[in-house]
Formats: sequence, structure tokens, C-alpha cells
Amino acid sequence: MLKINRSPLGKKNARHYRIVVAPENSKLTGKNVDLLGHFHPLVKSGDPTRLVLDKKKLASWISQG
Repeated sequence: MLKINRSPLGKKNARHYRIVVAPENSKLTGKNVDLLGHFHPLVKSGDPTRLVLDKKKLASWISQG
């Protein structure tokens, strides 16, 4: 079974994340099936670069279950 997850990157107090599709039992930094986008929580909330997603890929994975 696959899940949409966050994969952490960066330093301890300056984290950013990749939004990935990964097997349910994989580690956070383990193998990924597909990369959907990225998330930077330290960027101001109004900035469009805080969350970047490929909406077509996301819709495709959600439609598959």
C-alpha cells in the first residue's frame, strides 16, 4: 500500500520537506515512488513558494486510491 508523505530535508532547526508517494512501511528518508512537490514551513504563509505541488500528479495518485 502507498501513502502520500513528507520526507524531511535540511538542518535540524531549518527543515523543509518533499511531498512524496512512498510505500506505507518505508522509512521517512527511504525509497520513494514519486515526487509530488515540496513544503517550506519557515517561509511566510502568504508566499506562493511555501507549498509547491504538481496538481496533475497529485490528482492521479489520489484517483488510484
